[in-house]
Amino acid sequence: MNTKYVVIIQCDIAQRRCSGFACTNAFYNKDEVFEDYDDATRYISFTCGGCSGKGVAAKLEQFSKKLNKKTDISKNEVVVHLASCMVHDSHHSDRCPHVDYIKSIVIKKGYKDVVEGSYISNNARMKREEGIYNCYD
Repeated sequence: MNTKYVVIIQCDIAQRRCSGFACTNAFYNKDEVFEDYDDATRYISFTCGGCSGKGVAAKLEQFSKKLNKKTDISKNEVVVHLASCMVHDSHHSDRCPHVDYIKSIVIKKGYKDVVEGSYISNNARMKREEGIYNCYD
């Protein structure tokens, strides 16, 4: 698949403390989960809209309208990443209890390529190995 757009959905609660810099930096540096994306791939991030994540439906709807109106990019050329703050245990919190619901919304809105994860710090990786953080991989 030729990915032309990457969407990262962050936890709304974690985003109150986190600028998203690490995820953005990982994307542009082509680190780990982002390593296969072309330099021309576009990037956007937004939050889930808050618990229970239902707000992501409206955000994806607005994104879809802009995508259709302003670009020639189809939903099949978009990969949606659920940020690590949502899908992994970290200093922000444990895995979001609404991940499966949010994922179902993303798919229902026509985005079939969903990836769990974005940036994971070395500290968080070490704490998973030590059993301090839960591991969901």
